[in-house]
Amino acid sequence: MRLCRLLGCEAALLKERSPSCGSGMVYDGTFTGVLTAGEGVTAELLRAQGIPVYGESRVAELADPI
Repeated sequence: MRLCRLLGCEAALLKERSPSCGSGMVYDGTFTGVLTAGEGVTAELLRAQGIPVYGESRVAELADPI
């Protein structure tokens, strides 16, 4: 978070389904390919600090003004 603040981060583009970065659905961490509803640790932290989180399937939305 310190780096995000220092650089003036306005949004984050993170890897979908990652236990750290996922948004909405994440792998459960058992390495069996099972998805579970929820947020990754990093995605949750960023959102809690008011930074919008986007997965790679939503990259086009970042071209719009924030």
